[in-house]
Amino acid sequence: MIRAASLALAAFALSPAVASAAEFVINDDKSQPENLAVAPDGTLYVGSASSPYVYLVKKGATTATRFVDVSAAGPGTFFLGVLAEPATNTLWTCQLTPQPGAPQRRTTVLRGFDMKTAAPKLSWTLPGESSTCNDFVVGPDKALYISDTSNQKIYRLAPGAQTPELYLEHRTLLGIDGITFLDGTMYVNNVFFNKLYRIPVGADGKPGAPVDIWMDAPVRGPDGMRAANGKLFVAENAGGKISSLTINGDTAHVTVIKDGLKTPTGIEPAGDTLWFTERGTGKVGSVPMPR
Repeated sequence: MIRAASLALAAFALSPAVASAAEFVINDDKSQPENLAVAPDGTLYVGSASSPYVYLVKKGATTATRFVDVSAAGPGTFFLGVLAEPATNTLWTCQLTPQPGAPQRRTTVLRGFDMKTAAPKLSWTLPGESSTCNDFVVGPDKALYISDTSNQKIYRLAPGAQTPELYLEHRTLLGIDGITFLDGTMYVNNVFFNKLYRIPVGADGKPGAPVDIWMDAPVRGPDGMRAANGKLFVAENAGGKISSLTINGDTAHVTVIKDGLKTPTGIEPAGDTLWFTERGTGKVGSVPMPR
């Protein structure tokens, strides 16, 4: 993410047949970019795990500006998931605010903002004394599915609704982080236990117990996860890697795209570019989209 208002853009060219890659070097290396989203016009929305802001970087720009400001929510407020939904002109965010006292607790709010003006559109506090709204995805049914890491739950916000409903609660979801759909099927990962699961749906339309997908190479700290080109793309926050997962039944073949990163947490495919956040260095980077 981007606590500082300005950043430098370094671009390096690859072969003529391959798309270029870019890296936004943020002035404040403690800005902790956690997740990001890309609008159809190339605008980047980047949330910060160390400040109450979502930043905006326009396509081709070399500076970032504060777009969403929730500093009034209380000290220590920050953002995890960020998702753009152009069809409804909504920027979805997971807003977290620590609460005083022990044990450590935090209030989590699903927030929706206008993608053009940042005007608030929806605010829903997740149930429980403490929660961790972490990530979300828009499904084939146009509903928004939200992961709650600390409460082993997935919520579903129906199109046009203001309040999500519980979609699935299961013990294997303790540690759920990234959530996405590939070929109409929901996949989730588990950042606590380095797992990947498929969520089956029965004939009655209800989700069943998560199915363990065996990964053929270690994936450490699977965090943000998105789907494109028939693959899953995942940021390994403990492994320092960006990887792709090719699913074949209950097996996933792991291909490392980029390694040597310091706590990558968010990932976002956009056209011929795969964007990612590197929380440990305060950078937002990209690589050409693997085919």
